[in-house]
Amino acid sequence: MTGEDAVDRGDSPHILSDRPTNGGAETVEDDEGGKNGGFHAFWADTVADEIEARGVDDPIVIKGGVSPSGVAHLGNFNEIMRGYFVAAVLRDRGHEVRQVFTSDDKDPLRKIPRKLANADGEIVGLGDVDAGALGRNLGKPYTAIPDPFGERESYAAHFAALLEADAARLDIPVEMVSNTELYADGTFDSVTRTVLSDLDRVRDVLSAYQDKVDEEYVPFNPVCAECGTITETVIAVDVESETVEYVCTDMEVGDETIEGCGHEGTATFREGKLPWRLEWPGQWEVLDVDFEPFGKDHAEGSWPSGVDVARNVLGIEPPVPMVYEWFTLNGEPLSSSAGNIVTVPELLELLESDVLRYFFALHPKKARDLDIARLDQLVDRFDRFERAYFGEVDDPDLTAFAERAYPFVVGRLEDPPTQKPIRLPYTFAAVLGMVDDPAFRERLARDEGHIPDDASDEAVDAALARVEKARNWAERTENEYDYRLQTDLPDVEFDDDVAAALDDLADFVAAGHDGEAIQSEMYETARDHDIEVSDFFSAGYRLFFDDTQGPRLGEFLGELEREYVVRRLRREA
Repeated sequence: MTGEDAVDRGDSPHILSDRPTNGGAETVEDDEGGKNGGFHAFWADTVADEIEARGVDDPIVIKGGVSPSGVAHLGNFNEIMRGYFVAAVLRDRGHEVRQVFTSDDKDPLRKIPRKLANADGEIVGLGDVDAGALGRNLGKPYTAIPDPFGERESYAAHFAALLEADAARLDIPVEMVSNTELYADGTFDSVTRTVLSDLDRVRDVLSAYQDKVDEEYVPFNPVCAECGTITETVIAVDVESETVEYVCTDMEVGDETIEGCGHEGTATFREGKLPWRLEWPGQWEVLDVDFEPFGKDHAEGSWPSGVDVARNVLGIEPPVPMVYEWFTLNGEPLSSSAGNIVTVPELLELLESDVLRYFFALHPKKARDLDIARLDQLVDRFDRFERAYFGEVDDPDLTAFAERAYPFVVGRLEDPPTQKPIRLPYTFAAVLGMVDDPAFRERLARDEGHIPDDASDEAVDAALARVEKARNWAERTENEYDYRLQTDLPDVEFDDDVAAALDDLADFVAAGHDGEAIQSEMYETARDHDIEVSDFFSAGYRLFFDDTQGPRLGEFLGELEREYVVRRLRREA
């Protein structure tokens, strides 16, 4: 493979299973004649095999979850997207599937986030909201804290609505589930009763995973009836009446202390919550979960403890797991506190939803960096993946992956695409973004051969929609495309030697040379006319941008309509 068909082998073949020894995409029959454990070009098929091998009944339940502690950023979307592809594959195989996403919204707010997101997903500082609504409610469940934007019934509801809106933006059918509601409606009663009925067994299991599990430890956190905070001090349990007696004591959060009010009271099982090590497997039981993906940070401690609790406390089998690698953003870990985050709405201002879905369709066990400055590379890879689906790329691995995964990525499983969309190269779209006139944009795209003569108006509009996204990318990153091309000839005058050099360059462009040749010729032309190279480039920038600087001018001119460039260099239009 050469040229654009050369590929980063790290992106292919995007599988979890091993390639069969004969090199073909075969499957392996199990004892019942079913086909499991074989080679798959798409990782989600391998996971679906493992779920089916369990012999689970429909509806198959796929779960993810998050604590509503700050901005709903792209990292929170990992589990939704990983779960979506597995759910879609199972539906394609004829299964009924529920994809649920739990909001652990009965957890206490332990610290004030530095940033929030408004209802449109835009990141804002605390100065733009009622930050006191958070500060006054440390230690209280998220569902008991007012929405600092004053729009939803609680902070938790605001956060859940953001995730639900993001899922809708990507056409992901997710069922949001509130932990608070699971306790309030009695769904968690049986789990809580099981846990508190055999405290010795629970203590024995938990002692392997956490400190401070002694003979006095009771794994239940009531909500104080006096001050509304979560307390960790239970002094008596009455399983028959499903109540606990408690004292509202201080909560240690890192180096900080959230003070308890000292109230002594009684709470029902529905007026408190289980600690997370018990609550997570408790969700598996009450929601009948069959599969759950989670980040590698949970793989070593959290998952083993959940398995232990599931089997040895609740008496259930844990769901099929899948550990995925966290991706980094701009080379650094995602961090709300450090401000290194990006939201789904922000990204959809820069690229199409299909491209974002493709990012999550890539191998989940490979670490990746989402570099906003090099977003063009991700879009280029998606475009190549799309071409592979339509048989235009000489790469068997990528083609096999695309043939299976592309309909899921573009949400067209029931009616797989038969005609390749028109895609403007992302950086060329950024070039067109320098132009304000839509008709001129289309003319330039047609002149460069990116839009066929017989393209429908709908197809043209869809192709040109990428221009504004690439324009937003240029502005956000302040890169070499962050300039505006002057549609009309600027009011400029040049010395005779510079004017003559511009005329000679116009003749060179008119002869049909490409951008790289034009760039080199600009240096030669300046020397031939005994003018400073910088002055000559400056003159070109004034003509095209009415500025003294801009992108690599020669290469840029090579992207534009030749007749337009020639006329502009001759100061005719």
